[in-house]
Amino acid sequence: MQNFRETDAAAEKVVFATKIEDLIGGGTVAVADFVDGFIVPAGSVVGKDNNGLFHVLKVAKLTTAAGNTDTTYQVAKEHGFKVGDFIAALTGAKSYAITAIDTTNADYDILTVGTTLGVVINQYDGIFQASAQATSNTSAFKYTPFGVTGSRIQLNAGDNNVVDIWIRASLFAVNAPVATTQIKAALPQVLWL
Repeated sequence: MQNFRETDAAAEKVVFATKIEDLIGGGTVAVADFVDGFIVPAGSVVGKDNNGLFHVLKVAKLTTAAGNTDTTYQVAKEHGFKVGDFIAALTGAKSYAITAIDTTNADYDILTVGTTLGVVINQYDGIFQASAQATSNTSAFKYTPFGVTGSRIQLNAGDNNVVDIWIRASLFAVNAPVATTQIKAALPQVLWL
């Protein structure tokens, strides 16, 4: 049983409505994708590489709508993106590398790309980590969605970062990391309520 202190932020958020089917034994999450000590929230989408190591599909929720010519995207904190990561709003669209991240505001970060993603993104919709630069509508997920993390985990270099992974579940969307329509479609047995 997990014990929470009253000061634990995780105790304030119930992410799952139901957990139905998990990956037996869970999975080890790659640390190299994030800064050491990053906390991956429960309900984060993960994909598996060819070696069986799981990677979190980084996502960010826009706190302000973005136009189809914007090159800056105002997003909620704790997204995990780094300069050099590729971002996209849709698969089969454009994706470009993050060239700068402005973290000076206490309420949000600003991700900058060299060229616009070319689509309108509504407030509270998401962007995700793409596999590579796509200038001609060929963007794809960096990792194909496999399931969602069942609990939050702090990623520490040198540790076995094992977490429970759920392949059939329902989540409260308001408490879970943002999931685009295409992420949801890639995980048909996971419901965001």
